[in-house]
Amino acid sequence: MSLKLAVSFAKSQAATEGLAILLTTSGADKPAGAAEADPAGIYARAAKSGKFTGKSLSTLDIVAPHGSTLDRLVVLGLGKGDSLSEHDWLKAGGVATAAVKGAETVTVYVDVPGLQVSPKAVADFALGMLLRAYKFDTYKTKKKSEDEEDKAEKTVKVTIVTAEASAAKKAFAEAEAIADGVILARNLVNEPANVLGPLEFSAKAKELEKLGVEVEILTEKEMKKLGMGALLGVAQGSVRPPRLVVMQWKGAKSKDKPIAFIGKGVVFDTGGISIKPAGGMEDMKGDMGGAAAVAGLMHVLAARKAKVNAIGILGLVENMPDGNAQRPGDIVTSMSGQTIEVINTDAEGRLVLCDALWYCNDRFQPAFMINLATLTGAIGVALGSVHAGLFSNDDALSEKLLAAGLTTNERLWRMPLGKEYDKLIDSKFADMKNTGGRQAGSITAAQFLKRFVKDTPWAHLDIASTAMGSPNDEINQSWGSGYGVRLLDELVRAHYES
Repeated sequence: MSLKLAVSFAKSQAATEGLAILLTTSGADKPAGAAEADPAGIYARAAKSGKFTGKSLSTLDIVAPHGSTLDRLVVLGLGKGDSLSEHDWLKAGGVATAAVKGAETVTVYVDVPGLQVSPKAVADFALGMLLRAYKFDTYKTKKKSEDEEDKAEKTVKVTIVTAEASAAKKAFAEAEAIADGVILARNLVNEPANVLGPLEFSAKAKELEKLGVEVEILTEKEMKKLGMGALLGVAQGSVRPPRLVVMQWKGAKSKDKPIAFIGKGVVFDTGGISIKPAGGMEDMKGDMGGAAAVAGLMHVLAARKAKVNAIGILGLVENMPDGNAQRPGDIVTSMSGQTIEVINTDAEGRLVLCDALWYCNDRFQPAFMINLATLTGAIGVALGSVHAGLFSNDDALSEKLLAAGLTTNERLWRMPLGKEYDKLIDSKFADMKNTGGRQAGSITAAQFLKRFVKDTPWAHLDIASTAMGSPNDEINQSWGSGYGVRLLDELVRAHYES
């Protein structure tokens, strides 16, 4: 169970119980809150004894500090503190949550003497605390101890003490919306496929109506009428019917063009008839990470009342190998009218996305389209889990995405597109084939999608190695990372709100 943090802000507060966390820099004489939380002045002696210098993200943990009624006093280092980024504050918040352990009352002092700490920085710190607190253990029935079971149900009261408490509280309202969106995405990715099918996923998306999002759910019959043969071909091997979820957030003037986000939502991918090896196949419950990110983003935009018109589309299917499944060599007709020879049924995500992209463009004529997909293993070979792959037909959109990635540390690396790669997906029997072979696998997948966006500015984010199974860090200890939610919220916030 996730650690429940109830965060509030105060201009001043004495720390008299539980845990106090004091922030410091490597050059500060005293940490923040020294007078309130360390009246006996034991920090200096403890720091000297423990050789604590305030190095970035290091901690000094003092149990039952002398002259205090506190259970513990933790000092958290920020390093030199002269150029702390948004992500530095997030990481510091994550380390603070890791220090909470069994505490039920936590007082955090962030105003380090000599360091200018903005309300935005305080909100980022609090966001880092919330993101680190997340844990997915819904299906664990046995706790390590009775004590842990008792504490799992309790809420930890966190008070962040800062001179600009009111401004920090206002900034935190938006940060909390971001945390909720990321956690929604993580929950969706972490859920097992027997629990989260296309119908269940679409029901989760429907819940966003409570925040003011308009949600439509297209059935198999409606998609067939629209001519979505590519998406439906993927779904035909499963007894679980597909769904196309269309979400609209209308936060700007009706005349303003919407921006659009499209997510691949393969709730489980066996590979179909071109079946995957058994080893690691269980991870394919996360093959809907793109759709999860789009759902999380729409939650954020609605929760913080973003002044933008945004479309979110989720293509939800399951790729299974039963007697009705599509075969290698089948030819399907997409909504665009273009025909596709299915060479490999495990290259299914692009078949789902091509119909979703065409539908979005045809119906909404958006200012741009960004699709997210756990599309290819090849992107992990190229970039590892540090960057997601960015493919785009628009330089301006690409630059904005790259900048948003640097701000949030959900980083992107732009990959090439070109006619030479496009030729690799030409087919002898249809307009194109769904895979170009092993070479340049991520690029040919992007070239395939590019054939369905016309001249609309478009970006494809291949998040196969960042949405799930990436290494744990200060703000994420979960298998499902929620990658893409903060990235795209930053993009919208920085460039597209009226």
